[in-house]
Amino acid sequence: MRVALFLTCVNDTLYPDTGRAVVKLLTRLGVDVDFPMDQTCCGQAHYNTGYRHEAEPLARHFSEVFRDYEAIVTPSGSCGAMVRELYPRLGERARAEGRGDGLARTLAPVVPKTYELTEFLVDVLGVTDVGAYYPRKVTYHPTCHGLRGLGLGDRPRRLLKAVKGLELAELPGAAECCGFGGTFAVKNAAVSAAMGVDKVRDAESTGAEVLCAADNSCLMHIGGTMSRLRSGMRPVHIAEILASTEEEPAV
Repeated sequence: MRVALFLTCVNDTLYPDTGRAVVKLLTRLGVDVDFPMDQTCCGQAHYNTGYRHEAEPLARHFSEVFRDYEAIVTPSGSCGAMVRELYPRLGERARAEGRGDGLARTLAPVVPKTYELTEFLVDVLGVTDVGAYYPRKVTYHPTCHGLRGLGLGDRPRRLLKAVKGLELAELPGAAECCGFGGTFAVKNAAVSAAMGVDKVRDAESTGAEVLCAADNSCLMHIGGTMSRLRSGMRPVHIAEILASTEEEPAV
């Protein structure tokens, strides 16, 4: 199966190890992974801050870059939700504004074949045990876009439960937002910071060493809060846990 890795801006700039982990994991499972060098931002930041028209060229470019692949896999629930949920809305709004259905037709091919990583593993490859080894106590935070947008459900937890050596601790208040929310953290800094503290305190109560999630933007916010609180925990993307093996353990 030939798939494309859509790494996303945040991962490309700040968390390249997550992308390497995805490639390592999928290759181990027999998937042929390409990294299209022409990929850019999907337009989520523009759309979410009210610049819908400015997001359209980025969405068009995304479709041009990725449309010929069998599947598009991303280690980001928020960017995956942008393609799956909001690209159709871009097309609908353009049509409603009398600009025809050209944008909708352009974006349609990539929408159904864009998958968040854990979705792809469970739903497309049909695996939950990926041969991972991670001997630590871990708690899982289901980020908002993954939980409410993509409906990831228990897929990430099923994958984590199958990891050899991993002890999964339930996170109190798991469904509550961590407070990041993109520009929400800038526009409502005090509220965002308070929500982050609540999330970290809940995570610490589990006794876990690691808090994992499927979106590095949320982990960036949580990790910054952990640092300021001098917490003993650390944030880790789920891809890096699933890519870890006894022969090549994660750091």
